[in-house]
Formats: sequence, structure tokens, C-alpha cells
Amino acid sequence: MELLEKLVKTVDGKKVLLVETCGPLEASLQCLLQRKGAMTMSCQWKTQQLQSKLHQADVVVVGSTKPKEIPVSWIRPGTTIVNCYPDFLSGEHGYGQDVKYSNQSAIEAVGPLTIAMRMQNMVKTSERWIQSQQYREWNLHCLKLQPLSPVPSDIEISRGQSPKAVDVLAKEIGLLADEIEIYGQTKAKVRLSLLERLKDQTDGKYVLVAGITPTPLGEGKSTVTIGLVQALTAHLNVNSFACLRQPSQGPTFGVKGGAAGGGYAQVIPMEEFNLHLTGDIHAITAANNLLAAAVDARILHESTQSDKALYNRLVPVVNGVREFSSIQLARLKRLGINKTDPGTLTADEINKFVRLDIDPSTITWQRVLDTNDRFLRKITIGQANTEKGFFRQAQFDIAVASEIMAILALTTSLADMKERLGKMVVANDKNGQPVTAEDLGVTGALAVLMKDAIKPTLMQTLEGTPVFVHAGPFANIAHGNSSVLADKIALKLVGEEGFVVTEAGFGADIGMEKFFNIKCRASGLVPSVVVLVATVRALKMHGGGPNVTAGAPLKKEYTEENLQLVADGCCNLQKQIQIAQLFGVPVVVALNVFKTDAHAEVDLVCEIAKQSGAFDAVPCNHWSAGGRGAVELAQAVRKAASQENHFKYLYNLELPIIEKIRIIAQKVYGAEDIELSPAAQSQISRYSKQGFGNLPICMAKTHLSLSHQPERKGVPTGFILPISDVRASIGAGFIYPLVGTMSTMPGLPTRPCFYDIDLDPDTEQVKGLF
Repeated sequence: MELLEKLVKTVDGKKVLLVETCGPLEASLQCLLQRKGAMTMSCQWKTQQLQSKLHQADVVVVGSTKPKEIPVSWIRPGTTIVNCYPDFLSGEHGYGQDVKYSNQSAIEAVGPLTIAMRMQNMVKTSERWIQSQQYREWNLHCLKLQPLSPVPSDIEISRGQSPKAVDVLAKEIGLLADEIEIYGQTKAKVRLSLLERLKDQTDGKYVLVAGITPTPLGEGKSTVTIGLVQALTAHLNVNSFACLRQPSQGPTFGVKGGAAGGGYAQVIPMEEFNLHLTGDIHAITAANNLLAAAVDARILHESTQSDKALYNRLVPVVNGVREFSSIQLARLKRLGINKTDPGTLTADEINKFVRLDIDPSTITWQRVLDTNDRFLRKITIGQANTEKGFFRQAQFDIAVASEIMAILALTTSLADMKERLGKMVVANDKNGQPVTAEDLGVTGALAVLMKDAIKPTLMQTLEGTPVFVHAGPFANIAHGNSSVLADKIALKLVGEEGFVVTEAGFGADIGMEKFFNIKCRASGLVPSVVVLVATVRALKMHGGGPNVTAGAPLKKEYTEENLQLVADGCCNLQKQIQIAQLFGVPVVVALNVFKTDAHAEVDLVCEIAKQSGAFDAVPCNHWSAGGRGAVELAQAVRKAASQENHFKYLYNLELPIIEKIRIIAQKVYGAEDIELSPAAQSQISRYSKQGFGNLPICMAKTHLSLSHQPERKGVPTGFILPISDVRASIGAGFIYPLVGTMSTMPGLPTRPCFYDIDLDPDTEQVKGLF
């Protein structure tokens, strides 16, 4: 048809003869030609009326080589001939060399044009593919909010908004269909292949939300994070992404409740956000407990079997063949045994291979559960007769305290995660050398359990802006930040002028310090701005107000204007601003406003913050008004992000472990010095000898005070920071000193949140979450 359009101006009214064009080709040509107004006839070379039909035709389309006995003279002069058979290029078309001149007929073949069109199609397809791999401009349709007064409960607000289908949201922000794995209607995992596709895309601006030392009620960092991105995208038309941690079910059913934000600045659906989400914490629990089971099982089997029996079971004969697994070959290599045939190992080599010789007193790997259960803080395991008298004291930690959670938050790829999982130290052997997950042969299995958990989960805010929910380490017993991978993917998606807003747990002295010194080192990312969240309520507490207790009504000092308490408490805000300035990043103070706050109190806080070195300080009303209530904050953040950045780490990794701990204690917490227990001193010496001295420090400390004493508010001074113990998360890549007594398994209060949580059996709706 392409040739005919070039050779014949129009086929309308022309007689077209199809010779030997059988099957689909004939049917297609007849259809196309008749659409163009041509009259079509079909025949074979052996047809009796062939000469007559050839003479009548204006156009002849042939599907096979003309037989020699058919003379060219049968074709009327001026007839256009089109060849559709594959061997035309060989010259064997049967018309002779002078047919054009003798008959003045035009002979053309589809072969060369087919090749040209295929080449053209390949170019077009390649261009489309290349274009699909490039960054795509957002076409985001935000959801409208109609805030009510008084503000309904969080779950009522969440349920009152109809979220977009997650595949629609994904398309709006430039994700390809094969880059998401959908979980239900409102959640999707995002594949890491996106990082390769957008590797040349310039990152957006990187914003950290931190806070002052909080009350037990929390001061609303998650709410500020959500309010800020709603303001940026829904009200200022700036691409933005929120990156949040997945909440543990411990606090959700304990005291604190959920962590989806609150009021008109939250992630929806909030019940899905706060409960199982996409199962990442369950995967971590399974992986963690598999490793714990492997530790105790290995000790039992080594204590009850000979070297030969162990070897025969670890390297069994299968279908007449005996061979090492890949992880066993790696262990042999680490032991300096360069053999691959199981039958060639000497007795001494077999002994080295089968014996880990774990010292039970040095086991640091605990089982985990994502429930607050104080009675699992110390337990005895192995009491059944089948364990042959091997029992020991152990404990459960909350699931989010697992080192695997910390690894998930800090890893940069699947290969990196697998390597980190293998490096996790579970105990020491009887010679004082570390025993790892790789030594136990469980690395591959752990990676399999975590293969889906490594992908960030895409959700949305109340105003339809995108959110990544990924990883959830606590900030007081871990590093307290969402994942590096979520941040990296989001920074590519928002584009060069966009913003990624992530949140660090608890006060700036804890979550922010670890964000800079641990997370930024792992990611290589440089933050643009710190948003420091404060509340009048918390400042009054730091100024000498009465204790704030979760679940109890606030005292009148917190609900009535008291400028003196606010002014006195601003010392904590000033200290946290100074901590942020240690890292060379501009600070914007976000004052999370409550309805009981007086205008004079709000103005006073903003004034003191600016006098203390903050780039700006703005009151925020996103809880009651959504993104519209954080527009001023968003504008301040955009201005601060354009400032020159002098980001730097607090300490050099090459410094001794003790010196790094001392720098954090003195410069961040304001301690006079540190005091190491004998156990802590011994562990530091051991880790230094084992080659772990160059890792960053992750302090495990109370979040309720700058010091180690929760009751000391404001800015404590003159205290000595006690380091009771020092442990190592080698896979995650940090040393964590324990300050004072730190529990890694929360307990339930007298009246937990679960009293208010219920399910409607008719509608299947969750009630009572907050």
C-alpha cells in the first residue's frame, strides 16, 4: 500500500489483480484496496483467463515468481507491478532485464521497502523506549479537603476522604506500570529498577524534619512532615514526597497510638498504614527469629555430635553426589581451606569447618516480636527434655529493634542488603572471634525472606500527594530514620526543583544526630534544610511545667497563657537549633500550634527561635487546616533550601570509639564527660581488636531528656554520661553504646490503646485507631 501510494496517485477506481497472494496477505490486501475504492481480482498463474485479466489490470500484485512460460507481453503497457515475494532481491523475478522499456511498466518490490520500514519502526520504537526511560513530568491531581470544626477524629477524617487508586497515583508521578507491585487498592511496592532508569536524573532538595526534646505525647513531627508536603504540592504546585517510617504495632496498641500524622495532615488509609501495611515488619520478625533459631540449634548439634557426624549431616550425599553449597564454599575460603571436593578435607580441616564453638555467654542476637510484652524481657529457653539440658537465659526485643530493621533502613541495594545480613555478628566463639550469620550459613535464606521488604511502599496523603512508607527503627534504641532507598527513589521522582521531606525520630539530639552521622554516611546524600518542630506544650514542660503523662488530662499550666514558662523552656529549642548548626545546615522552626496556645506565646517562640539562629520560624495549622495551614512553612523551607549549604559530619570515623562517644556526649547532649562501665570498656577493646573501631556511633539513650535522666528537662548541664554497655550492629554498620538502663522491649500500660480499638462486623471498618 505504501508503494502504491507512491507509484499511483490514487487507486480509487483502479483494477488491481492479485496473483498468487494467498491466505492472510490476499485477505489483507483486498480489504485495504477496497477501502481505497479499488476493484480487486484474484487468480493463480495457472488460471485459464490469466492473459485477459493481466491485460485488463491497472495494477498487478504478485506473490510468487512469474513462470517463464507466461510472456511479459500479456501485461498491458503502463501497468504497475508490485512484487510481494521474498526472493525478489535475488533478481529471480522472471520479467527479464528490459521489461520496463519494452512495456513501459513500473516494477517495484516490497522487499527493500519492508526492510526500510522495519528499520524506521525500530528507530521509532527505540525513541519511544528511550523516552519512557527518561524522567516524566508529574501530572498530579490533588484531592480537595473540606476541613470541619471542631476537627473530627483522625480515623473519621481518613475515612471521609476517598483516596486515589494507587496505580493512578503511580502514573501521575512518573512511575512505569512494571515498576510497581500493587497491594490492594491504596498501597504498592516500588521496584528498585527505577533507580537504574533514572540514574542520570538530578536529585531534588532533601529536607529533614526533627524536633525538640518531646513530651511523652509526641510533638507532631509526622504531622508536620505530611502538612509540609501537602502545602508544597497541593497549594504551591511544587513536586514533593514524604518519606516516613512504618509504625510498630507495639505503640499502636500500647500508649502512643499510630504514626500516620493527624488531623487534616495524615497518610491514608490510616488503618492500613498503622497495621500490617505490606508485611515488612513481619518479614523482619521471620528473618530475625530464623537466625536466632539457627544460633541455638547449632550450639545444640555441636555439643551432641562428633566432627564426623556433623560433617556428614552438614555435607550430605544426595543422589550419590556429595558437594558443598555455595555458602559453605565461602566459609571454607574464609578459613583458608582452598578445596571444593568434600572428600579431600583432612580431619583438622573438617574440625575447623564444622565447629563454630559459639560461647553461649556472648550471644547478642535476641528473638523479636512486634508487640509490647514486658514479660519477655528476660526468659529461659531450652527447658524441654528434647534440648538435652541445653538451656540459657535470653530475651525478646520489639521487632523494630532488630538489626535487620536497621539494615533495611540503611541498605542501598539488594546485593548490599545481602552482604550486610551476612556480616551480622550474633556471638563470639570461645576464642573471642565474632560469629556471623554467614558462618551459620543462613544469609541466603534471610535475603529470601527480605526480598520484598526492601521495596518501599507507596501511599498518599489526605490531599493525594505521594508518600513512601519504609522501615521503622526506633530512634532511642536504633538510628530512628526511614530508609535510604525510599529517599533515593523519591529524590529522583520529584525532579531537580522538587522536595523530599523525611522525618527523624524523637528530638534532634537523637534522631537528627543519627540521621547526619549514620544515615547520610550510608546514603551519600546531603540535606538541604532541617525543619525543627516545637510545641508550646513541650516548651512549657522544659520551662518547669508539671509532668506530662500519656492518657492523663493536661494541667492548667498547659492550657492557659504563661509567657514565663514558655520563655524559660525555649532554652531546649535554642539548644536543638545549636545542635543542627553543628552540621552546617539551615534550620527552619515549625511551631505546631494547638487550639489552647495563646497568640502571645506563639509570637514569643517564633521571635526567640529567630534570635537563636534559625533561618525562620513559623506557626503551623496543618492539623486543623491541612496543607493550607502549612503554606508559610513551605515557603520558608523553599527559601532556606536556596541558601548555601555547609554540611559536615560531627566526627571523623577514624577516631577511637571512646572519643566518638565523648564528642556526641559533650557537643550534642551537653555532658561534662562520659563514664564507661568495666563491661563497656571491655567491649570497646574487643570491637577495636576485631576491626570494628571505624564504625559510626548510634547512642541508645532516653528520648525524654538531653541527659540520661528522663526527669531532667530543659538543658541539663554538669552531668557525666554513664555508658553501661557497648554493643555492635556490624551488618547495619554502627556501634551502639547503651546509656544508663535502656529497655528494648516496651511494656503495656494499665490502660492500653487496644481498649478503644474494635472492628464493625457488618462494615468491616476499624474503629478507635488514632
